[in-house]
Amino acid sequence: MIKRQLLLWIMFALLAGCAVNPVTGRNELSLVSEQQEIAIGAQQYAPARQSQGGDYMVDQELSAYVSQVGQKLAAVSDRQLPYEFKVINSSVPNAWALPGGKISINRGLLTELQSEAELAAVLSHEIVHAAARHSAHSLSQGMLLQAGVMGAAVATQGTGYANLAQMGAGLGAQLITQKYGRDAERESDLYGMQYMVRAGYDPQGAVNLQRTFLKLSENKRQDWITGLFASHPPSQERLQNNIALLATLPRGGELGVERYRARIAHLTRTIPAYEAYDEGHKALAKDDFASAGRLAQQAIALEPKEAHFYALMGDVEQKNRQLKAAVAQYDKATSLNPDFFYYYLQRGKVKEQLNLAAQAQSDLERSVALLPTADAYNSLGNLAQKAGRLNDAKAYYAKVAGNQGELGQQAYGALVDLDLQDNPGKYVSVRAGQDAQGRIVAQVSNPTPRHISGIVLIMQFQNESGQVQKLQRNVRGTVVSGSQQLFDLGLTGKLTPVQFKTLQVRIAGAEVAR
Repeated sequence: MIKRQLLLWIMFALLAGCAVNPVTGRNELSLVSEQQEIAIGAQQYAPARQSQGGDYMVDQELSAYVSQVGQKLAAVSDRQLPYEFKVINSSVPNAWALPGGKISINRGLLTELQSEAELAAVLSHEIVHAAARHSAHSLSQGMLLQAGVMGAAVATQGTGYANLAQMGAGLGAQLITQKYGRDAERESDLYGMQYMVRAGYDPQGAVNLQRTFLKLSENKRQDWITGLFASHPPSQERLQNNIALLATLPRGGELGVERYRARIAHLTRTIPAYEAYDEGHKALAKDDFASAGRLAQQAIALEPKEAHFYALMGDVEQKNRQLKAAVAQYDKATSLNPDFFYYYLQRGKVKEQLNLAAQAQSDLERSVALLPTADAYNSLGNLAQKAGRLNDAKAYYAKVAGNQGELGQQAYGALVDLDLQDNPGKYVSVRAGQDAQGRIVAQVSNPTPRHISGIVLIMQFQNESGQVQKLQRNVRGTVVSGSQQLFDLGLTGKLTPVQFKTLQVRIAGAEVAR
């Protein structure tokens, strides 16, 4: 019966969720409205850019130029959206589109292009992804899948389906890294080239671009594999399709080779600076502080206007325990770019170590306003705890406690320290049953990173008269972190089978073992 209802629900969703693709004119599944689509893009655009390296701020004229090319193409697209185009400060060659027309291209891809027509090919391709609702289509498929899983969970009483993925802070990252299907890539190539012609560009630029991408994919350059090719894999088929389409399109549009070279001239000159910076990051990851510092200084000498380089120098000073020198470097970074989360996060953590609590809190709050991170919330929790603002500390630690890894465990432990006595049932679970010897026992489970003792159990059952009877039991011993332990409830032989069926046990008290 449940399976039949689930099938009917899915059929209803398919019928109700059909909409006309504004680019292709075909009917397609769409459980995400245009208003939702635009809202998702608007909400995720800024944090997605922050998480990818932030906006490229050194050459504002270049950023404006990219936006102008993008808007020129957007004006001739089949769907009017609040399009935006940003340059991301990352050496990874990549470009991506969020729902609602929010598009970005990385600094590392701009330096690989040879003409304005090739830039137009990249941007028009991403415009089609937005205009044709490819990301929204993926969201609709995901929502339908979740509905199916939810129905299956009902059918199986919830086993195995408790933790369904929901739309949240990581949605933007998921949309950026999603791999489009062959049909979506084919559509974006096809209509993107048509947009190029409408906007006055020579579609030869798209063919040249695919030739370059195919050659790079054959060389298996790691930065391309982890960047653009992860979500937009090139192929001989795509290249041949573009060549065939080129033969049917009007020619004579602009390639814009010289204009493009002039616009990216500053970026081209500073490639060695960013190469030094990237190598410096690798050295720092290997704890080679001397090399990291030398490479950071080399990058600064080549491009003194780049805030990332001073942040790298700040990281080196921090690793070397030169905390005041680190603050000075982060100060320089924030003065050059006041809108990137990482500089405030790092400076806030250093000021926390320097016991500059108010300044640290200000920096960390600014950091999470730009991009919420576990690091920032954990440090805010530490500051709140030291200041005696325990409810604030609990709230901050709770945001981090669900994260994997050492930081999540650290925050979870701090949360247990503060909150266990007030809310023991949130951290320790218990259930009643009979062991192999037939004793009535409680199984106490402790999934926390702390050993727990001082456990108080409340037992509740109905007596022979049907009245609810409650008993309290103070449990001796310690339940080790990550373990389960059985405790005799002392009720063996005192409850009838009928009374035993009504038995319920809950945690009324617990404390961290000292």
